[in-house]
Amino acid sequence: MRNKYSFSEFVKTAYSFVMTKLTFPQARLVRRPVYTRGGRSIVGAKGLTTGRFCRFDLDGRKKTLFIGDSCEIGDSVHIVALNKVEIGNNVLSASKVFISDTNHGCYKGVEISDHDMPPNERELVKGETYIGNNVWIGENAVILAGSKIGDGCVIGANTVVSKSIPPNSIVVGHNEVIRQY
Repeated sequence: MRNKYSFSEFVKTAYSFVMTKLTFPQARLVRRPVYTRGGRSIVGAKGLTTGRFCRFDLDGRKKTLFIGDSCEIGDSVHIVALNKVEIGNNVLSASKVFISDTNHGCYKGVEISDHDMPPNERELVKGETYIGNNVWIGENAVILAGSKIGDGCVIGANTVVSKSIPPNSIVVGHNEVIRQY
């Protein structure tokens, strides 16, 4: 059975397609609305497809978000790349995923941020976040600064990743590798 668009959905998709080719020609389809701060920071993204309501918070002065070929990003995905986020080829992301290379403050080690200070006033601590090729990221997953996800991984729905994950792993919960294949 074919998935048929309603007339209004067809018009919205056609509008998004035209705007994609005018503003981001290497991408396949960036559905509107999309929020991008610092769009000049994006590198690559050949064949990128996004859902609606995606948000990209980028540096804007330097290249900070590297997206591989043929990636598909679901609705309401939020990516913060103030230092470096690298997403490999053929990455599939479900909706409501958060990927970041930045924290409001430092919470490990010797120099811990002052908890009496409002979080928005704490120093931004930047790291690097890496997602390998052929990774599938489930609904509501959170990938935090300093994470490194190897090629071929599956990140389960509602999973929080805050460290390195070996290639070809299935991860659920909080960094819980349940299977390597």
